[in-house]
Amino acid sequence: QVQLVESGGGLVQPGGSLRLSCVASGRIFSIYAMGWYRQAPGKRRELVAAISSGGATNYADSVKGRFTISRDNGKNTVYLLMNSLKPEDTAVYYCKGGYPTLQSASEYWGQGTQVTVSS
Repeated sequence: QVQLVESGGGLVQPGGSLRLSCVASGRIFSIYAMGWYRQAPGKRRELVAAISSGGATNYADSVKGRFTISRDNGKNTVYLLMNSLKPEDTAVYYCKGGYPTLQSASEYWGQGTQVTVSS
C-alpha cells in the first residue's frame, strides 16, 4: 500500500509561481511512475505532467515550457514547479503513482491540493 500526500497549493496572482510536493509512503517509491493531474470545476481530470521511474518526463501541451516535474527518490517526493501561472491553471491538483506505469491497475492517488490563480 502506498499513501500520497500533496502540499504546496494556494492562491497566487497571474504570472506567479508555486511548487507542489507529493510525499509517498513506502520503500519502493523509486519504481513507480508518478504524475500530476488536475481537475477544474465542471471539467474532467486531466494529466498535467508525468515522470517515469527512469526520469523521463512528458507534459500536457497547455503547460509545456511553464511547468516542470521532478522527483527525489531519496525523499520519496515528486514535485511540480509551476511558473507563469494563468487563471486557467486554477484546479485541484492530484498526485498519482502507478506501477509500472500510470495506466497500470496498481495505482494510488493523493487527496488533492487546491491551486487558485487570481488577481
